[in-house]
Amino acid sequence: MASSAPIIALVDDDKVFQLTSSRTLKAANLTDKILQFENGEEALQFLREHAAESDTLPDYIFLDINMPYVDGWMFLEDYATLKANLKKDIFIYMVSSSIDPRDVTRAKRDENVREYIIKPVSREKFVELLSRAAA
Repeated sequence: MASSAPIIALVDDDKVFQLTSSRTLKAANLTDKILQFENGEEALQFLREHAAESDTLPDYIFLDINMPYVDGWMFLEDYATLKANLKKDIFIYMVSSSIDPRDVTRAKRDENVREYIIKPVSREKFVELLSRAAA
C-alpha cells in the first residue's frame, strides 16, 4: 500500500491553477489521484464524509487562501477540530499568489500548515515537496 500514488487535493477556486497543477502532477508521475475542490467548504465536507476511509482521504492538500464562501483560513480553523477524527495524517500546503508577509507569518504559525508556497507552483516544487514529505 505504501508504494501507491499519493492522493492530492487541490482546494482552489482558480480553474487555471487546478488544471495546470493537475497536469503538472500527472506529467511528473507524482500521482493520478487528484481531488479538486473549488472552496474550503467542499473540501471539509469531503473530509467529514470520508473521515474513516484512509484510502480515500488525501495525503496532501494544496490550499488556496482567497476563495469564496470558505477561504483557506476558515478551512484551517475547521480542520483543526476535524483532524482528530481523520484516519490519516494529511500534509497541508498553503498556496497563494499573495506575498503579504502577514499571510506568510499566519500560515507559518498554524501547526497544520507544512509550508507556504507562492503561486505558480512549478513541477520542480511539487516534486521537492512530495519527496520531502514522503521521506
